[in-house]
Amino acid sequence: MSGITTSGEKKLKLFSGRAHHELAEEVARELGTELVPTKALDFANGEIYVRFLDSARGADCFVIQSHTAPINQWIMEQLIMIDALKRASARSITAILPFYGYARQDKKHLGREPISARLIADLLRTAGADRLMAVDLHTAQIQGFFDGPVDHLFALPMLADYVGNRVPDRSKLTIVSPDAGRVKVADQWCDRLDAPLAIIHKRRDMTQANTILSAEVVGDVRDRVCVLVDDMIDTAGTICAAADALFDAGAADVIVAATHGVLSGPAADRLKNSRVSEFVFTNTLPTPAQLQLDKITTLSIAPSIAAAVREVFEDGSVTSLFEGVH
Repeated sequence: MSGITTSGEKKLKLFSGRAHHELAEEVARELGTELVPTKALDFANGEIYVRFLDSARGADCFVIQSHTAPINQWIMEQLIMIDALKRASARSITAILPFYGYARQDKKHLGREPISARLIADLLRTAGADRLMAVDLHTAQIQGFFDGPVDHLFALPMLADYVGNRVPDRSKLTIVSPDAGRVKVADQWCDRLDAPLAIIHKRRDMTQANTILSAEVVGDVRDRVCVLVDDMIDTAGTICAAADALFDAGAADVIVAATHGVLSGPAADRLKNSRVSEFVFTNTLPTPAQLQLDKITTLSIAPSIAAAVREVFEDGSVTSLFEGVH
């Protein structure tokens, strides 16, 4: 039978949706367990059916689903899975979102807009989730949208350590924030790698998604190895424009490090044609087949998720896993 049982008869069971099954299997291996067998299928009209082939009664259940494309389908599937567990008398239900869908819609920029990130949190709670676990939320305020405990996991230590080993002469490193909103995170990179900070000042077109009007470099990057850090890369237009601005300012090389490789639409061509020497992501999202490039490095977030699941199950401290990262 799948799951982990303690001497006190507590039971841990890990469930996975179909969005990113490879990551869920890796988390299960890290935990020394197996995913609960699940029957999931789509009816002809698009409705989703889910049934678990193992008991969930009295178990601490963890439902992992990364909100990748087609994002609305996988969000709905996770909600249905949570509802099924609630009706199957699970002791507790934790929704694990390696990538939190709609996280960029966390506030109103213009009148008559939704706050969709809050809606996702409400839907998860209404479906029956007692706890939420996510990796590198787009903004920290999203933690307050969920009415219950939220475990916010960070990829920064893993990404920064990789980059530090990739560039042995750290005296040549400069950490670059792609905009003013990422300065605090970039500062933590600077502290970890003992490197100076530069900023890309950019003006967005608020009437169009993924559109930058202009970008200029604030700080000295000439002859430096610049590390552009962000939480996600979507169409890659912003990050590639920022890299071009750095090269125009005299940068010797540019490395991009981001937790979530969303990589939608024109991202494949932009990454292929970019002068960036390496793009470093985690596997919170599956990498599209057309982006299996030599210049893309993918690090596994599974050990961090598994460690957090273990701490939650054993009533330990998830915060202790990420001391010094906020």
